[in-house]
Amino acid sequence: MADCIDFFYEFIMGSVEMFVLFYFFVKLLRKRVRNYVYFVFAVCAVLLFHFVQVGTIAGFGLVVLLLMAGGILLFHVEFKLSLLYAALVVEIMQLCYGIEKSLLSVLYPLMFAVFQDTAGMVFMLFGELMALLLSGVCYYMVYRYFSCYSNTEMQYMYLVFIPLLMIFIMDEYINSVVYGWEVVIEEDGTMEYLINHWQLLIIQILGISSLFCILFAYKKILQNFRLNLELSLLEQEEYSLGQYVEEAKAHYEKTKSFRHDIRNHIAVVKDLLQNGKTEQALHYIGDMEDIAEGLSFPCSTNNPVVDILVGNKLGIAKNIGIDVDCSLLLPYPCGLRDIDICIILSNALDNAIHACKNMSSGAKKYIHVSGRIQGDFLMMEIGNSFQGEGMFKKGTGLSNIKTVAEKYHGAMSIKTHGTEAVLNVLLIIPHHLENIIGE
Repeated sequence: MADCIDFFYEFIMGSVEMFVLFYFFVKLLRKRVRNYVYFVFAVCAVLLFHFVQVGTIAGFGLVVLLLMAGGILLFHVEFKLSLLYAALVVEIMQLCYGIEKSLLSVLYPLMFAVFQDTAGMVFMLFGELMALLLSGVCYYMVYRYFSCYSNTEMQYMYLVFIPLLMIFIMDEYINSVVYGWEVVIEEDGTMEYLINHWQLLIIQILGISSLFCILFAYKKILQNFRLNLELSLLEQEEYSLGQYVEEAKAHYEKTKSFRHDIRNHIAVVKDLLQNGKTEQALHYIGDMEDIAEGLSFPCSTNNPVVDILVGNKLGIAKNIGIDVDCSLLLPYPCGLRDIDICIILSNALDNAIHACKNMSSGAKKYIHVSGRIQGDFLMMEIGNSFQGEGMFKKGTGLSNIKTVAEKYHGAMSIKTHGTEAVLNVLLIIPHHLENIIGE
């Protein structure tokens, strides 16, 4: 009978525990696998633990390693993300089993009074089911409210991992030292311990509550990081908008002045032609063309805000001897916020101008801007010449470009070919702009 109980507890219930661990681990990673994979993992884990006798702490580490290996090999998940969720699911199950042991130690006398002959079996089955049910509830809460972190956010995972490790060690001390002692059961079903089960139950409930408090605090910290990033973007937007407004005002004043004088210019040309001074009239018209060209935008994208920005940036580049070319077409309106497009182009062109300025005087310097909308996608490409290493460094605005790309569920990539660097940005055009504004 004892052998059957040991087999049931080690292999059957052990497989169920491993199945539940791996199932929720996969769910937290937001991945999918075939059903048989869960069973294969559970069986392999139980057999491994059967043949490899390890202590409690080592067993915890071994389960975490098994889950990490599954996350990395099967789903190609980042190491930090796999480590965090592997430790988290094992920690939750350990805490739930700790609560179950304390609670059942309190309830055992009542169970013994009802099931005197089978109290031990009922004790074991009821405890396993209760621990698994509590674990499932906790896993669902983590999956619902505290999962799906990006790679950028995972760099702060040590803020969670270290407190979780401390809670685990505390719980393992209680389970192994306190409940690992020899238990004496009296005839009336009371269990003789040198400790107070109610106190331990409260401590372990506080432990799992602390775990969720840590996850909640971590979530709030990440929200603050996002808000700080958005604030820095807004500050840059404000500064850029101020520049664009001033540029627009200056351009408007020049255009207004030219329109005011156009009648006088026409009268002068008419008078020259009437007096037979054709050459002078042509020279005067040439001067008028130069003035009109100065009032036009170097790049006509069909978006007036972007025209001002790109015109300003490419005008600066042209004045310092950089060849510029622009074939960017943006139907207006196009479902994207003008300021978001300006953030991408402003940072990209600033980087391109900086790279060209650092080139030797005899090198060919150029900047090419192109892009178009195809279906629900906006594809932009900014290519420029550069020389040497260290073109892309911290603080050059690439993080802002990446943030905007991710905001529209797109992507950013940088490629170099010899002395040319190419920045590609892909944005998915939303059907409802207010959804993006609210993010």
